[in-house]
Amino acid sequence: MFEIFLLSLVQSLTEFLPVSSSGHLVLLKFFGLSHQNLVMDLTLHLGTLFAVLFYFRGDIKNLLLGFWHQGTERDLALKLIVATIPVCCVGFFLIHFVENWFHTPTTIAITSIVFGILLWLSDTLIKKNKSLKKLTFKGAFIIGCFQILALIPGTSRSGITITAARLLGLNRPDSAKFSMLLSVPTITAGALLAFSEASHETLGTSVLSMGAAIVLSAIFGLIAISFLMKWVQKSSFAIFAIYRLILGAILLLLF
Repeated sequence: MFEIFLLSLVQSLTEFLPVSSSGHLVLLKFFGLSHQNLVMDLTLHLGTLFAVLFYFRGDIKNLLLGFWHQGTERDLALKLIVATIPVCCVGFFLIHFVENWFHTPTTIAITSIVFGILLWLSDTLIKKNKSLKKLTFKGAFIIGCFQILALIPGTSRSGITITAARLLGLNRPDSAKFSMLLSVPTITAGALLAFSEASHETLGTSVLSMGAAIVLSAIFGLIAISFLMKWVQKSSFAIFAIYRLILGAILLLLF
């Protein structure tokens, strides 16, 4: 139960904060504390999905109700779909190749540092502060293409999508919001992939462990989302970029 608590804490917090969940999981494995399998991966995905659905329940309700009517909600829903297509198409064919060839501590360290610097630059150099309503379908597709890079361990899905949104001139709160909303179809796709893979392996994870992981990851995920959305109202992403540089340096020193 301690490892489930620790895994839920690390996976859920780093799923939404732009700091790379894979880098932290490598650290856990280095200290012999992580025994994540596909079943647990699916469980944690479900917990974090519930966190997003709960926090943005009002927005998601409006998106679903407004999808059938011409307006802002329908446009945003369609843009989220457009942004999801690239990673689903590419990820379906390349996910195992990436895991086999790029899932190394050195790769995670380098990507953590490189994309941390890119997050910092995009946040400090771009002076535009456009609202989410100004995001075009082309811009949504570009963010979706950036999200493909999140298949490489250490990149951070939230980090790279926020970076792309900032490069397109979106303000910080709306960059974070679009990234969080985009996680709903992306996490769902990831959960379905994990489920298809887990169905072929021995399901040795108990119902109690899975239930605990879902609840804990949902709680920690909700805390992470709430913290991030409040933070970007008045502060920059610099602290997360600095943290990524430190994490990458630690990984390089250890491995």
